Amino acid sequence: MDEDYGHLEIRLAELIKEKGMNRNQVAIRAAMNWKQVDNYCNNDITRLDTFVLCKLCTVLECEIQDLLTFIPADREGDC
Repeated sequence: MDEDYGHLEIRLAELIKEKGMNRNQVAIRAAMNWKQVDNYCNNDITRLDTFVLCKLCTVLECEIQDLLTFIPADREGDC
């Protein structure tokens, strides 16, 4: 019953837009595959890679709490 614990929302797409960048620029600057960046933008990740998160925070000059948001199970219906 994973839904009992809430989930993490990856805000990468929003941050990229806020920074005036595009996904390809982020992929190049973070030395990542564009598909991997696309998967993070679409919240299509099952396991987070801490090294990837560090790369993204560095490239976007943000904190981890800017990139990830915890959505508690009791608020999931609000999303």
